[in-house]
Amino acid sequence: MAHHADEAARPRRFSAGSALTGAIRVPGDKSISHRALMLSALCVGESRISGLLEGEDVLATAAAMRAMGATIARGDDGVWTVHGVGVGGLMQPEQALDMGNSGTSTRLLMGLVASHPITAMFTGDASLSRRPMARVTDPLSEMGAEFGASPGGTLPLMVRGLQPAVPITYRLPVVSAQVKSAILLAALNTPGTTTVIEPVATRDHSEKMLAGFGAPLTVEVDAEGVRHISVTGPCDLKAQDIVVPGDPSSAAFFIVAALIVPGSDLIIENVGMNVTRTGIITVLEAMGGQIERLNERTVGGEPVADLRVRASALKGITVDPVIVPSMVDEFPVFFIAAAMAEGTTVTSGLDELRVKESDRLATMARGLEAIGAAVEEREDGLVITGSGGRALRGGGPITTSLDHRIAMSFAVAGLVSDSGVEVDDTRPIATSFPDFLTLLESAQAGA
Repeated sequence: MAHHADEAARPRRFSAGSALTGAIRVPGDKSISHRALMLSALCVGESRISGLLEGEDVLATAAAMRAMGATIARGDDGVWTVHGVGVGGLMQPEQALDMGNSGTSTRLLMGLVASHPITAMFTGDASLSRRPMARVTDPLSEMGAEFGASPGGTLPLMVRGLQPAVPITYRLPVVSAQVKSAILLAALNTPGTTTVIEPVATRDHSEKMLAGFGAPLTVEVDAEGVRHISVTGPCDLKAQDIVVPGDPSSAAFFIVAALIVPGSDLIIENVGMNVTRTGIITVLEAMGGQIERLNERTVGGEPVADLRVRASALKGITVDPVIVPSMVDEFPVFFIAAAMAEGTTVTSGLDELRVKESDRLATMARGLEAIGAAVEEREDGLVITGSGGRALRGGGPITTSLDHRIAMSFAVAGLVSDSGVEVDDTRPIATSFPDFLTLLESAQAGA
């Protein structure tokens, strides 16, 4: 896998242009794509996956599962077939597993390895190698896995799994779907019942998919509203045909763009509407955004809809921190919407954004200031005073810190700027949204 630090940067200036019209379809959901590959690789038999996101992060997951024995191929029709090794059947990888920029792949795969009698070395790019891994290695250590991490608990990191692993009951100290998922995946090959206690609900794709693949999983909600998620292992999974819905995190860039670019009227097809992921729509509607759900349906156990988004006069709001887990990845582009709104938008409870692909609070604050937005950076959020719909000054180059969501957010900002916004590097966009630039051009052309 090519790491972006090894190649020449690809800067690009994004400028104001046509309204966004017509219909587009965003790529498959990244979270569901990762999990579909991993669980299919743990089945005996053939699973078929339609709509898989073919971004670098998901391809890193596919490569890792191949290295541990699964047979994974893409058909000419775009459908992926996976012949799995069965739970307990993962094989020793012959070389280090290169995760590129993908924190999800890394943390979830550590869970898989933790309860198999194999050893795996995880490596990644410069951005991923700064991200904290102790949140995952701590509970997996309780299950019996051993870790040899770099100073600070980061990648490169060696995982030595244990079979049989030890079932645990673990209360999540941080709000993280990745930590929850890593423990549940480890539980699949662990004798006995492993329980994750989740005080604050996070995205529930792992629970939905584990149940769909036939894992013995229960979810109980206690009197305080706390979720207790249990898996009893070791278990067998049944091969499935999976249809991956469109990624709401990818749709968010086009939702915001259509809301703030005057005259826009855009339909975004096949967007996943899982309530643990749609916080961005909720807050944009609270700001006055016109977002209409069309053709609501269920695909592969996940709610899906087409969204019609029309240019709207947005008003600043105070975002309730309770909604943060359901839009944690969408805050960078939400900050662009806030910069175009009338009045002040206040966000808090965003500590998690400091340990994403970059420190997203600091990086967004610096970038917004550079293009003329009024922003105050606080320890756990940003306070943004919007332009009331007037174009931003523009400028750059914006430092994206190899972060795909920062790059795409400032691309959207360029669409409502006087002088354009230059992004220092567009290569990281391929980690989650390889067709972003093409889709943006087609939306502006009204294709």
